[in-house]
Amino acid sequence: MKHQGKLSNWNDAKGFGFVQPNGGGLRAFVHISAFSRRSRRPVDGDIIVYEVAQQTDGKAKAVNVMLLADHKSGHTRKSKSQRSSGSSKPAILGTLAFCIALVALTVLRTIPVELMFIYAGASLLAFLMYAWDKSAAQHGRWRTPEAHLQLIALLGGWPGAYVAQRTLRHKSSKTTFKVTFWCMVALNLAALSYVFTESGQSLLHSI
Repeated sequence: MKHQGKLSNWNDAKGFGFVQPNGGGLRAFVHISAFSRRSRRPVDGDIIVYEVAQQTDGKAKAVNVMLLADHKSGHTRKSKSQRSSGSSKPAILGTLAFCIALVALTVLRTIPVELMFIYAGASLLAFLMYAWDKSAAQHGRWRTPEAHLQLIALLGGWPGAYVAQRTLRHKSSKTTFKVTFWCMVALNLAALSYVFTESGQSLLHSI
């Protein structure tokens, strides 16, 4: 059970003190080692979130301790992550459905097998480009221009690019890039749809 209280009699040199619960009750011993994910060292008067356990002498001690500010920021990050995950589900399902449909249409010989290889090859190349760009960003090397990442998506590599965005956490939060990316996806799908028209079929047979 989580409790909230005020840190008191904190001895920073020795790394311990006590916590008085906000709702009243017995105070508990707090040691610096009981803190998790702290952004700074605690100071006397800090509000903390903690759980209570028993020491060997029967007295109460605080465990799983967090500064209130760190506890709130952790919840905020979790909520944002959950919202992001929920909003991306349609895109994930759509990408998966497209890949399954592409394989099925190839097996049924509705589209040429070369087209599936183009998508597969472009997707692999896109994933590698994203991986390279993220590594370059982390190590201060030459970056891949965003225009190149968008171009490979337009040319059929968007499934691999989307997988890279999700798994590598790269280019997945920049709004302008995401809007342009989905425009490239729409253009690619429009071009693919043309393949199923009479003129598109004629063009394929003439190649």
